[in-house]
Amino acid sequence: MKVFITGGGGFLGYRLARTLLAQGTLSGPDGKPAPVSRITLLDTAFPAAADPRLHTVTGDLSAPGVIETALDADTAAVFHLAAVVSAGAEADFDLGMRVNLDGTRVLLEACRRLARPPRLVFASSVAAFGGALPATLDDATTPTPQTSYGVQKVIGEYLVTEYSRRGFIDGRSLRLPTIVVRPGRPNLAASSFASAIIREPLAGRDYECPVPDTTGIWLLSPRKAIDAFLHALALPAAAWGHHRVLNLPGISVTVREAVDAMARIAGARAAARLKFVPDPRITAIVDTWPTRIETPRARAMGFTADTGIDTVIRDHMREEGLAEG
Repeated sequence: MKVFITGGGGFLGYRLARTLLAQGTLSGPDGKPAPVSRITLLDTAFPAAADPRLHTVTGDLSAPGVIETALDADTAAVFHLAAVVSAGAEADFDLGMRVNLDGTRVLLEACRRLARPPRLVFASSVAAFGGALPATLDDATTPTPQTSYGVQKVIGEYLVTEYSRRGFIDGRSLRLPTIVVRPGRPNLAASSFASAIIREPLAGRDYECPVPDTTGIWLLSPRKAIDAFLHALALPAAAWGHHRVLNLPGISVTVREAVDAMARIAGARAAARLKFVPDPRITAIVDTWPTRIETPRARAMGFTADTGIDTVIRDHMREEGLAEG
């Protein structure tokens, strides 16, 4: 089976690819496990030590001809993870629209021309929600995005559903919580602080948090996010029915609760490296996002969340080779 991953050079995309290589098989359009014969990654850059078993294509998702060149005609599984992140899409409207919206449409049209309709997993976001929200959202809450990024994701969801209805693809969209803890350094994502408040102090670096410590976060660990991508692809079309969009389970944590957990696990010296320096631009974006969602449909379909913030932090420390203090 051939697999195609947009955003394949990014943290989640490359981690997904490595997981697929280790797993060796994946559910095909017929629902039966099949050996993974080729994984093609599309992105603008890749890790320095990219696995030689991966076929990498460097290019802009929305640039003419890039998708057509990268996507093999017999590709059976597609994971669409590429995007201009939230604050980046808000700062540059045209770039966000070109990559997040136009790029999605280009990909779906390319999938439409494949030999068989592929299964496609689209990484959406809880940024689909915004405005005057109830204290707890549920599966019936109407998306009302308040950022360009959120709007682009919601339109992408509708496109995936429509292309599935027409039989061009077998698509499914996952609204991801904020992924914590991401490795690397802070980036342009408005949610970058959620990982940085843990990652940077644990790495011995000072960090200035741009939001108040009362800010809530609906989060999911990288491990659980990868599990969700693979589980979503494995589910048959009948499990999704006409509703191809899913709110993934997560856990609700405030910045203060995350910092206190880090102090318990790694020691007070780590927590002391964190300072609060408000950034109204970031706070305005983050304040539109939900912090608590009831997800009975996702749980009934077999998706699961982390057991708590302590588990999320310990997972990160174990992967980074960090000792508890």
